[in-house]
Amino acid sequence: MTEPTSFLLSHLHAAGLHDVVAVEPAAGGLAATAGIARRGDGTSVFAKAFGEPPSDAAFAAEAEGLTVLRETGGVVTPDIVLADRDLLVLSVLRPRPRTEAFWEQLAHALAHLHTTTRNPRFGWHQDNWLGRRRQINTWEDDGFEFFARHRLLRWLGEPRVEEALDPEDRAALERLCDRLPELLPVGPACLTHGDLWALNVMATPDGQPALIDPAVSYTWAEIDLAHLWTTAPPPEAHVLFDLYAELTGLDRDWRERMPILQLRQHLAVIAQFVPDRGAADLVRATLAPFRRRP
Repeated sequence: MTEPTSFLLSHLHAAGLHDVVAVEPAAGGLAATAGIARRGDGTSVFAKAFGEPPSDAAFAAEAEGLTVLRETGGVVTPDIVLADRDLLVLSVLRPRPRTEAFWEQLAHALAHLHTTTRNPRFGWHQDNWLGRRRQINTWEDDGFEFFARHRLLRWLGEPRVEEALDPEDRAALERLCDRLPELLPVGPACLTHGDLWALNVMATPDGQPALIDPAVSYTWAEIDLAHLWTTAPPPEAHVLFDLYAELTGLDRDWRERMPILQLRQHLAVIAQFVPDRGAADLVRATLAPFRRRP
């Protein structure tokens, strides 16, 4: 048995799931160790654990996000079997089918989530986690202020971001933040998944779209759209974007806004991962128009 599976098995047994007999590693997770745990009765559950949790409440916040997406937003999420300081256990999902029909279903689900959960303020009642970094969710009345302060400038204090971005890059980010009302349309806050890259889209056993690993907050719907748009979704996923735009009444310029909205995720990647998978280069490209000319 490999070390990651032994690690998960010991956590599962310590949490009282003594009927787990074997664990197989699961691909895709970046912040925690994940696996599929087989129980004595032949059923399986998904489990993930932190070696050193970023917070005692990290998994509780994730479980809350899954619950609110399902109960308030009508999105399918896995059932929660257990959530404690060190371990999160969920019902098992399966890889998504490679069909356009699947992504059309997801477009309807996201449109419903974003159009039925509007909120007068931006934020969330508590902070939660984006990977292993705290997502600051302090309430703001203004969406531009919220996005600038808690989704962009918040990352400038991270050591790896300080190393990756020179002083002029950071000044350019501040100038972009000052100009957000010119660059982005005014939009309402709604419940968002918050970490909606393609690998967080899975399927139920009967093939319905299901979402995992949320970092929920009330903010602009296009935050979710930008994350999907810019994280290499499969070719069949492109039907989602036109249908989502039709269902939600997006204007024709939405594609041009995606690099600005995705800055938050690129900064989060720089802060947490080495190598940063090109995130710093993407940040610099987006910031180029905001650098001072000699």
